[in-house]
Amino acid sequence: MTATGPFLYVPNEYDSTVSVIDTSTDLVVATIPLDGEDADTAAISPDGSFVYVASESGIVSVIDTATNSVVDTIDVGTRAYIVAFNPDGTRAYVTDNSGNTVSVIDTAHHTVIGSITVGSAPYGVAFSPDGSHAYVSNEGSGTVSVIDTANNSVVATVDVGIEPVMLAVTPDGTRVYVNNFGTGTVSVIDTSTNETIDAIQVGANPYGIVFGPDGTHAYVASASGTVSVIDTATDSGSPSVPTARTSTSPIIQPTTRYPSSIPPITWLSIRLRSVTCRNIRPS
Repeated sequence: MTATGPFLYVPNEYDSTVSVIDTSTDLVVATIPLDGEDADTAAISPDGSFVYVASESGIVSVIDTATNSVVDTIDVGTRAYIVAFNPDGTRAYVTDNSGNTVSVIDTAHHTVIGSITVGSAPYGVAFSPDGSHAYVSNEGSGTVSVIDTANNSVVATVDVGIEPVMLAVTPDGTRVYVNNFGTGTVSVIDTSTNETIDAIQVGANPYGIVFGPDGTHAYVASASGTVSVIDTATDSGSPSVPTARTSTSPIIQPTTRYPSSIPPITWLSIRLRSVTCRNIRPS
């Protein structure tokens, strides 16, 4: 899922489409066919002009948000998982879960300009606020690769937990929080030393993670059906908030055929410690 203005862009994995939802009406206003199969994730460029959709067939589809059409496709390897833009939007990094690499895309021309070898089965990617570093979770090796984006080289490899998946950088850039799907923990990395300084117990199989705007709390959605709230000042978790269904992302949960079976779409929004859901209707 990604958002631009009043619209949400939701990849439908098994349909190889992207649903466009008008949040002012909660209606699906467009369905965009993709060239790649098994669309996994989407990211919006900082200026809102393009949506990049990563597909497990190794393709990134480029959607022009002005026309809601695919205007380009980019070959990024064998199994593209997560795509993320750097803060100024000039580059996009895409993890190749099978190839153990990260592709670097020049977003002005929608072309791959580099490939970075990381750990085993790279999964998530997140940037520091100033864009100087990218952090890549390696699901197979239980590590996080730290990339210097000035020269696209790995400058550190940090041990975390088992099966690290999604990760996020605090708004001040001092910490990286990493969801360890296999151990039910969140590892905390100090970005000044590139060392793990804490491991926080959360719900089983944590996946999605976001910070509140001021960075004082992190919200972790787990496949066990809970959202854990972490106080980042103390790195302590509050009692988890139960959700009605299995949750994989703290922001939105698409429910066509994957990852949920609740028809048609449930929008899960977090506001501090309250959870609200509403249905999104097809047009």
